[in-house]
Amino acid sequence: MRSIYRALLFITTILAIASGFGNNLLHADIESATLLTAAPLQYERIDFVVMLTAKWQDPYRSTDVRLDLELSAPSGKPVRVPGFYESGISGASSVWRTRYAPGEMGRYTGHFVLTQGQDRFVSGPVTFTVGASTKKGFLHLNNSWSLRFDHGEPFRGIGENLCWESRTNDDSRFFKALHEEPRFNYEYLLGTLAAHGGNFTRIWMCPWNLPLEWKHVSNAHRYTDDPGHFNASAIRRMDELIALAESTDIYFMLTLDAHGSLLGGGWAKNSYHLNQGGPATAPVDFFTSPVAKAQYRDRLRYLIARWGYSPHLAVFEFFNEIDNAMYAQKPERISDEVIAAWHAEMSAYLKEIDPYQHLVSTSISHRAVTGLNQIQTLDFNQVHIYKRTDTIPAVLREALKNDHKISVIGEFGYEWDWSKDFNAFAGEMDRDFKRGLWLGLFSPTPILPMSWWWEFFDERKLTSYFARVRALHDQMLVSGQGNYDEVKAYWEGSPLRHCLAVRCGTTTFVLLSNPGSAPITGKLVLPAAPTNRILVQCLDTETGKTQELPAPSLGQAAIESIIVPANGEVILIISEP
Repeated sequence: MRSIYRALLFITTILAIASGFGNNLLHADIESATLLTAAPLQYERIDFVVMLTAKWQDPYRSTDVRLDLELSAPSGKPVRVPGFYESGISGASSVWRTRYAPGEMGRYTGHFVLTQGQDRFVSGPVTFTVGASTKKGFLHLNNSWSLRFDHGEPFRGIGENLCWESRTNDDSRFFKALHEEPRFNYEYLLGTLAAHGGNFTRIWMCPWNLPLEWKHVSNAHRYTDDPGHFNASAIRRMDELIALAESTDIYFMLTLDAHGSLLGGGWAKNSYHLNQGGPATAPVDFFTSPVAKAQYRDRLRYLIARWGYSPHLAVFEFFNEIDNAMYAQKPERISDEVIAAWHAEMSAYLKEIDPYQHLVSTSISHRAVTGLNQIQTLDFNQVHIYKRTDTIPAVLREALKNDHKISVIGEFGYEWDWSKDFNAFAGEMDRDFKRGLWLGLFSPTPILPMSWWWEFFDERKLTSYFARVRALHDQMLVSGQGNYDEVKAYWEGSPLRHCLAVRCGTTTFVLLSNPGSAPITGKLVLPAAPTNRILVQCLDTETGKTQELPAPSLGQAAIESIIVPANGEVILIISEP
């Protein structure tokens, strides 16, 4: 009898274990993983669709559930690629996707890992072989003047802000109709910039443009309110933007939040606000609440999982003008320590989850934030300059000297006040637009200063001016293969505002800038007398015409009789034929 009892107890235990194992399989399981790309190529997107069963409260919350593709690259380097949820309900079969742009050629091996809470579930083996392509890869730091693609080609950004498409109800006093003009969509804006030599732009996420994390959108007929974790209309437009950037070969900086999202009506509609179901009662909580920070990390994860594969999404910028959000808080501003700590944490996390190591930055308006410029996981610093374009060379050089880190001027302009009528001083606006580009070209920054007021300048036909700057930009980039060496050249004559000289390879380029009301004549003294015959060309930046100047005789170190026009620039190109 006792033996029968033991046998029954044994059978019952086995059934209980089997039942528990079966329930666990139903609880979470990777059902299938299918590679949709027939011939994977280096630096090009490959797609997987994964069917899985898991339980969650929110499939976008990584502490609930997440999917990763864990690979060993042909070199043996480990790679983790985050996946993203597409459709399905908790506890039933759901659809997930993984997008990956492989950085190496050869055979990859690995598996998918489903993490649900503390549990991990591993798929069967995943293998694929990557062939060669003509793509350049992702952009990374090269030196203080340029970036470099994975495959080695140097790059320097030239373009303007195209932060949002036309709004439904613009608040501009004098340019309401212009800013609401339907032609100002990304198809037109990126296409026009590319057609005239631009290769870089800056684009915002905000309630009226790509409102990924906004339940309530504003001022934009392209988007609709959405109670979900992420806004579906923003996702669709972001998919279109990536495709458009790739087709036009425009690289862009994606600004994830504007300072207005933490102020007034923007904060009231912010998905992090308690009234919108978020964890924060005040803007400072966005930066300090563990729940808010976890929510933000999941946003970063989604950005990498869905769009990180594209090299044309070149830079992630956390905030536009974070100092404006800090100082506007009442009764007490948000401290520098809080802001610096948040940026250090989030930039480190982004670098940790990003298999492509995108460039990462943030920006200030005009007030420094203690500790921000020293964060190593922010690849470059960014400042915005208005009403002082002539200081661009000094600002960039001083930042490099003081912080030992490169800087980018993400916005510049003759005027920042949108309540003014720019037509009253349109000539000054135009000259400032052009001068900022030339001063940036001759200063240590990998992305030339980007002008604001894109609709105004497009209406004034100034987009075509990028072609003139791009022509010299390309000559400098090719001559030096991305290397720029500043040289000391001296101007003798009536004072100029700027005399900036840089040597690229065997060619020296000199910018002479005269913001005065009368032409200036003088001579340029070179750092050393040429030992070989040289060719001196003078480029008139306003007409685009180049003329040859008499070269100094051997043993002479001065180029004579140079005329710099009023309110203008000339560029000398000194080469060894």
